[in-house]
Amino acid sequence: MSVFPVEQDRRFVAAGYGNILATGSHSHMSSRGEGFASGVINIGELEVLQISRFEFVWGSNLSRDKKKGVTFYKPVGIPNGFFSLGHYCQPNNQPLQGYVLVAREVACSNPQATQIFNSDKLPALRKPLDCTLLWSPDDGSQENNGSCGYFWLPQPPMGYKTLGFVVTDKPKKPELDEVRCVRADLTDSCETHHLMFKTSSKLSKLPFRVWSLRPCHRGMLGKGIPTGTFFCSSYWNHREEPNIVCLKNLNPSLHAMPNLDQIHALIKHYGPTVFFHPNESYLPSSVEWFFKNGALLHQKSKPNGQAIDTEGSNLPNGGKNDGKYWIDLPNGDKKTSLKSGNLESAKLYVHVKPALGGTFTDIAMWVFCPFNGPATLKVGLMNIALNKIGQHVGDWEHFTLRISNFTGELWSMYFSQHSGGVWVNACDLEFIEGNKSIVYSSRSGHASFPHPGSYLQGSSKLGVGIRNDAARSNLYVDSSIQYEIVGAEYLGDGVVAEPCWLQYMREWGPTIVYDSRSELDKMISFLPAMFRYSVQNMFNKFPLELSGEEGPTGPKEKKNWEGDERW
Repeated sequence: MSVFPVEQDRRFVAAGYGNILATGSHSHMSSRGEGFASGVINIGELEVLQISRFEFVWGSNLSRDKKKGVTFYKPVGIPNGFFSLGHYCQPNNQPLQGYVLVAREVACSNPQATQIFNSDKLPALRKPLDCTLLWSPDDGSQENNGSCGYFWLPQPPMGYKTLGFVVTDKPKKPELDEVRCVRADLTDSCETHHLMFKTSSKLSKLPFRVWSLRPCHRGMLGKGIPTGTFFCSSYWNHREEPNIVCLKNLNPSLHAMPNLDQIHALIKHYGPTVFFHPNESYLPSSVEWFFKNGALLHQKSKPNGQAIDTEGSNLPNGGKNDGKYWIDLPNGDKKTSLKSGNLESAKLYVHVKPALGGTFTDIAMWVFCPFNGPATLKVGLMNIALNKIGQHVGDWEHFTLRISNFTGELWSMYFSQHSGGVWVNACDLEFIEGNKSIVYSSRSGHASFPHPGSYLQGSSKLGVGIRNDAARSNLYVDSSIQYEIVGAEYLGDGVVAEPCWLQYMREWGPTIVYDSRSELDKMISFLPAMFRYSVQNMFNKFPLELSGEEGPTGPKEKKNWEGDERW
């Protein structure tokens, strides 16, 4: 039997990690933070913990690309009283770094909910009635003897749901005691996410695909909890709902979330350093500096702008972005000065929120730049600086640290990049000191990247698109020191004081309209014929970015303030 533990140096366990936990004992909110990083999380009638030690079951390379094989594992070292919910799968081109949840039944923390949804007083966990063979590459030939995987779907009792598959390396059915099904009212729907594996028709007679899973209901208010299991099928339409579900957190206390002292400790311990390009002309600043040095509030019905006080207390509060107000730069020398930003005053504005049903904490860090510069177009070996396209006043960008509430470890980071973004596992980050990672902010556009380089927004295959250049320099902001917590709603009213400007829901810059089409047509006419169609086609896909730039809204108007990141 081969047992594979997740390598702890890949999880970047904090050296001095106990200090993060110790802050909770002296917090002004003793009821908060007690369950953070305790290893076990109460979600109502169940307690769950992460298992990251695995026993190898079967590995497959039944695809044309040998690097795209996957390996299936069963969790081991499960404490007494806890039960497996399903097995684990991971691609072979990644270090073993995942987990599955195991669960045990406990007295309900919310008995009123139990009476409503479980009037029959059924147990939270039950054994499956049977296991049905879903797929196997075994065709009965001697070549496959002893080297095949068998995928079993546990059949739940009435009123219960299945949360994962069981994999064996022999055709014998798995023992029914190996997994548990969960009562339906304690589960939530999930959806397929990344396709991890699919068989090649030349190597396997029956098609087979394996996906990772994620809860359908995510974000700050979502209760869905991923269990770390996978979904697999031979014949499945993506429009169908998977026959696998996830858990649901029915404990309203969110007791595993960190308290305010623990949040500060986490930021000081994990806060990244944000590097700006050495040739960056449009640096960040604090919002207070931006207001103090001349930013003006404009109103649709009035010809002149109004000065904004340092705290933003005279900005219109609440409501929605109705186009009646916007912020703009003053004229003259002050305009040039504001565009350049002020690195000394810059800070990261922090929003802390529950993620994945309160089993993780998202620490979203927002950076403000008074101005977003024009873009640079790359066409093959040519780089063309665009005069106006891409520029706008008031640029809000962010990245997010995802912390495990089971252990307090940095699990992954989200890098926001214009209209999208990417999650990067902790083991794939670049670190500058201890557990503090690096964020590279792209030149002019301020998109976030995990590593230096030139990133193309467009077609990398054709070599055509907007350049995003990221590099280290002596222009940086250390978020572990230069930060301000502006939001943590789960802590309750009055714990975190929101600044006045956070309630400003209108645009942080005017709508800029320019005749970009003539500029582009002129530029395209000078390109080699082989590139003209590709460039023209790419620009046609981004009409809003070519005809003008609407002033951006503030952090609280973004969908990911309450919702999940775009991934």
